[in-house]
Amino acid sequence: MKSVFSIFQRGLQKTKTSLIRRIRGLFQDIEVWDEAVYERLEAALISADLGVDTSMRIVDSIRDRYARGLIRSVDDVLEVARADVAAVFEPGKTAVFQLTVPPPSVILVAGVNGSGKTTTTAKLAHLLKGDGKSVVLGACDTFRAAGIEQLQIWGERVGCPVVAGKAGGDAAAVAFDAVRAGVKRKLDAVLIDTAGRQHTRRDLMDELEKVRKTVDKACPGAPHHVLLTVDASTGTNALVQAREFGRTCSVTGLVLTKLDGSGKGGVVVAIQRELGIPVLFVGLGERLTDLQPFDPRAFARALFE
Repeated sequence: MKSVFSIFQRGLQKTKTSLIRRIRGLFQDIEVWDEAVYERLEAALISADLGVDTSMRIVDSIRDRYARGLIRSVDDVLEVARADVAAVFEPGKTAVFQLTVPPPSVILVAGVNGSGKTTTTAKLAHLLKGDGKSVVLGACDTFRAAGIEQLQIWGERVGCPVVAGKAGGDAAAVAFDAVRAGVKRKLDAVLIDTAGRQHTRRDLMDELEKVRKTVDKACPGAPHHVLLTVDASTGTNALVQAREFGRTCSVTGLVLTKLDGSGKGGVVVAIQRELGIPVLFVGLGERLTDLQPFDPRAFARALFE
């Protein structure tokens, strides 16, 4: 069985290769580290979407340590960067995804179009089932023509029942039925796949709020988790989406998708430092098993080692 580190190492390969190559190139044949080198280093870190604040902190730390004679090689630079990134996720700033007691845990999955909500819903169901949990899926993406059918196909693959309505139907009504099914059957989790929506569309955000209020009627206190899927390949756009959704729908955690295909994996750090919304899961591939709980130490190590 692969270690968590090796999984992150594979998923972050594109980001790491681009970043390490740029950093090593900066210090090749350089006898004295001057301000021009530090400026180029900061640009390299920002290009991986680590965020301006984090990039500046890393460079300031390296500049200070070099001036005091504590570091002298590019490997030292990478080690400082790794430690500084890991520190962003220090204890108290990270969270572990847990189901509520008593069950069911109602988990709402939201995000913009194309961010991977439906596949994330299925992968999370697979992860929970592998942990011995019982799960029902709610097909609340009634807007997209193939949204319901797509989740039903995933449900068959994962082995989870799917509560669905008609295309173009009331998403809140489907969510209510899914939650009531979870309560009646005494299941561990209800995963609600919502339609993709742009955070700038007030009418669509209002519909999401309607779904939230409806599931609370079906199970007081629900939803217990609101997971926002953000596409890592969009870089700083992912940060904007997380900020805006967080303002309107009480996001409790992030799922960073498509991390394996992006050279901008550092956006995880920028989101954590600026917003403080915990990254709970990362998508590191297309397979059902490629949704992984976020491990900050493995992430930092895979990014710079």
